[in-house]
Amino acid sequence: MIRRGLNVAVALGAMALTSPIWALAAAWIKLEDGGPVFFRQARAGHAGSVYRIFKFRTMVVNADKRGLGLNVERADPRITRAGAFLRRWSLDELPQLLNVLRGEMNVVGPRPGLPDQAKRYDAAQRRRLEVLPGITGWAQVNGRNALTWSQRIAADVWYVDHQSALLDLWILLRTPLAVVRSEGLYEPNAGLDDEFNAFEPGEERRDGPS
Repeated sequence: MIRRGLNVAVALGAMALTSPIWALAAAWIKLEDGGPVFFRQARAGHAGSVYRIFKFRTMVVNADKRGLGLNVERADPRITRAGAFLRRWSLDELPQLLNVLRGEMNVVGPRPGLPDQAKRYDAAQRRRLEVLPGITGWAQVNGRNALTWSQRIAADVWYVDHQSALLDLWILLRTPLAVVRSEGLYEPNAGLDDEFNAFEPGEERRDGPS
């Protein structure tokens, strides 16, 4: 209950502080191509339960049916001008604060994968589903998409075994530096060599066609 209260407080505070960014991002996305402001996608949450994640849309509508399909490369032509800026500073993740308020995510935790991906986890990998997914996490401040999926999942399982308020605070303090440095913003080779490559539209290739 204490952790839930802290997550709600942080989410509400962050939404209040970033409200001008929400307004500007929404206006820019809408004015650029008239498409929807938000991108929503099914993700695997706590214990594998399915929920829909919120993000600012950063690619053209129906991006998964064009170009590399489910994969996203650096300077991908499907990324909009607004999307390029939002991705560069990870501002497209801000709407996930709504998922935190809905009790589907924590501020800190393993990044959520797709339901089909979760079905392929072995027993050890499924341990990353023992906690609520997060907007940022241990893997995000230790390489992000530069890590292979197996490395990211191993980092998430380590977090599950060592989670604490102090560790969450350390991750939150390190997150801005990781964003500024653009650490692991895109997967090498656009994620084409990723063992979890073939999934439904919008897989995470720097969190996918969104």
